[in-house]
Amino acid sequence: MSSRATSRFALLGMLSIRPMSGYDIKKLIETSISYFWTESYGQIYPILKKLVAEKLVTRTTRKQSGKPDRHVYALTAAGRRALRDWLTRQPAPKVERNELLLKLFFGEEIPAAVSAAHLANFRERQTQLLERYRAIEQEIRTEKKGNPNAPFWLITVLYGQRSSEALLRWCDDATKILKKVRRK
Repeated sequence: MSSRATSRFALLGMLSIRPMSGYDIKKLIETSISYFWTESYGQIYPILKKLVAEKLVTRTTRKQSGKPDRHVYALTAAGRRALRDWLTRQPAPKVERNELLLKLFFGEEIPAAVSAAHLANFRERQTQLLERYRAIEQEIRTEKKGNPNAPFWLITVLYGQRSSEALLRWCDDATKILKKVRRK
């Protein structure tokens, strides 16, 4: 399934949490699933329009004093069924496009120090991500403790933690290999 087709289910999933405006959906994505799935406003609003046309979500308009009307979207029973059906299907295998790996693969063409700098920057980013994932885990375990979604949110943040931990080990191993290349 294409990422575009999957985007509709990402929005249905967000609306399974609670009714929201497109702005609210974007903000919730940024604070929850953006570590593994993102959507732009340019994607969200056209998809919401289609979901309304397909009767998978409803749209209500709320008047606001001194502001534009607020459009709030809510999942319909048909939308929840479509989401649940999609959730039961096996995820499509994905070939990752990774620019760092591409650059390292062709690293013979540049000084090893440049590749080492790429690795150092990547390692720093993984260290920051790991710290952020640990903070999110703590927030889920404390502030979201009673939320029925909490165990599932915890699963996704643990994936991020374990991925970053593995990537940090990989960075260390790759750096050791590059040090040997520099000596030649």
